Formats: sequence, C-alpha cells, structure tokens
Amino acid sequence: WVPPGPHGQQHWPEGHPACGGRAQSPIDIRRQRVQLDPSLPPVRPVGYQRPGTPAFTLANNGHTAVLVLPPSLRLQGLPGGFAAAQLHFHWGRPGRTGGAEHLLDGHRAPAEMHVVHFDAARYANASEAQHHAGGLAVLGILLEVGADPHPAYDNILSHLGSIRYAGQTTAIPSFSVQDLLPPRLDLFYRYNGSLTTPPCFQGVLWTLFQQPVRISLAQLEQLQGTLYATEADEPEPQPLVDNFRVPQELNQRPVLSSFPTGDPLWCHAGEIVAIIFGTVAGCLGLFLTIHFVAKRTR
Repeated sequence: WVPPGPHGQQHWPEGHPACGGRAQSPIDIRRQRVQLDPSLPPVRPVGYQRPGTPAFTLANNGHTAVLVLPPSLRLQGLPGGFAAAQLHFHWGRPGRTGGAEHLLDGHRAPAEMHVVHFDAARYANASEAQHHAGGLAVLGILLEVGADPHPAYDNILSHLGSIRYAGQTTAIPSFSVQDLLPPRLDLFYRYNGSLTTPPCFQGVLWTLFQQPVRISLAQLEQLQGTLYATEADEPEPQPLVDNFRVPQELNQRPVLSSFPTGDPLWCHAGEIVAIIFGTVAGCLGLFLTIHFVAKRTR
C-alpha cells in the first residue's frame, strides 16, 4: 500500500482519480497562515462516555487497526448531525519518530488517530456518505510520546496481538471513547479535505485538535511493531508500517482555527514591553507627585 512501485502513493490517481484532486488530505498546517474564526463552536461528543454496547470490534484491514464504533456516538458543534462510524491509526516504523499524517509547521508527530463520522441526517452509513460533499467529518488527534502510558489507549493497543494479520478481527470490551480525546475540544484547526487512502473522496470536514495526546514509547512501539499488512498464510509476511500519506497541496483552501495561533514569543515580548512602559510611567507619575507636594510644602 505504501512502498514505492506500481501501487505506491504516487500511482493512486491512476486507479482512483479523486486522489489527484485539488482538495486532498493530509496537509501541512502552517500556523502563520491560518485564519482565526472565533465563531467556530467547540466539538461536543455525545454518548462517547457510555457507548451503550458491551463490546467493540477491532480489526486489521491490511492498512491500519480499525475500531468499529456504534452510531449512538454523536458529534455536536458541526454543521449537521454526525454519527460515529470507526476510528483508526496512522504510524511510522520502529526506530523512527514520525508517523502522523497531518503536519504542524513541518513537524510530524509519531502517530495520529482519526475518528470518522458520517452525516446521519442525510445518509444511512459512512459508505454512502463518503460519495457526497460534507458527508463525512473526521476528528484528527496527534499522538506524541510522553513519560507514562495512556490508560485509555491500552483498551485498544493491548489487543493488537489478536489481529496481527490482515483480515483478522476480535471483540474487545467497550470503554469511554471520550478518554481518547484531548481535554480541550475547543482548540482546533478546521478545513475541507479528503479521505487519506484510496478512493480519496473529497468533501471531508476535517477537525485537527491543537492539543496532542501523549502515549508512552512502549505503546507507540506496539503500534509500530505488532501488525502485518498480509494475511496469516502469506509465506513472506509484510510488516504494517509507514501507513501515512505524504502531505498534499493546499491549493488556496482556507485553514481556520478556533483560537489565536500567533507566535507566543511575540506575545511574551509585547507583555514585557507593556510592563516596562507601565513601570516607567508609574515611576514618572510618582516622581511628579512627590515633586509637586514638596514644592507646595516649601
């Protein structure tokens, strides 16, 4: 799926014309060029904490690890009524740190999770919705490495050994999907893009959260080194690694943010200048007051 050759990413448009479109994903988000839109409402998950099902289905589809989600999980804060379909992951390979799909100012995080939703008010499922503009909405969560393991991600990663080969599935106990998300759901980037795998249909509303989620190095290595892209009876099993797409051209698409994205160094410099001017003005005022009081006393 990823290696160079007749089926590599550069050849996707030959079999899937949409992959050569002008509104493709992922992208490299350059924060200095992002447009602030304070009217964007926070993302509000509904039912994420109590999925209402005793078990989830976890699968290896040969491209990634997919967790099927019930449509009772809904999203508010988007233009439409979106229901969850599935979540999946993108990562690199052992010994390398980059594996996310979206970049921030050229930085590629170690991994990325996507939570896929479809417009349940207009379509029956994600397969139908993906053919229509605005039919899908995807939440992107960047995964960075921290000191401690993330307990919510263990609900998934600890079961990867049961789906080592393509086509395998397993049932896992359900859990709070909201615990996989960053705490601040009001801080995000928003743009119109596409699926990041063939058929690359365009018309996906992307929300990439500004806050990353931190997992441990051991958890990242579980993603990087457990799965195979081939079936169990394949004589030469191929590790499932580097399942991320290279960044695509923005092509004049606007990228919005729900929060100011200015360089914090400039903010700090402005604060320092303000403090200096305030201190000088205060000292000058105090000096003048003492001067006039002394003069009047004399």
